[in-house]
Amino acid sequence: MNINIIKEEIAQKINSYVEIKVYGMRGKTNIYRGKIHNIYPNLFTIIENNQEKSFTYRDIITGDIKIKYI
Repeated sequence: MNINIIKEEIAQKINSYVEIKVYGMRGKTNIYRGKIHNIYPNLFTIIENNQEKSFTYRDIITGDIKIKYI
């Protein structure tokens, strides 16, 4: 998967709602639901409960996070 394709896809979905599943250490998983707020060269942000959270495009490629558009 190409990082430029991921960036373009997320840029097209700005202001869309997403569910992001973050796979952590020792099988721990966190789920965040919010709206894509901003996009930057190396990361993008979502707004969840009036808090901004950031994620990198690289994490999508490596499988550390999964993004689902809702």
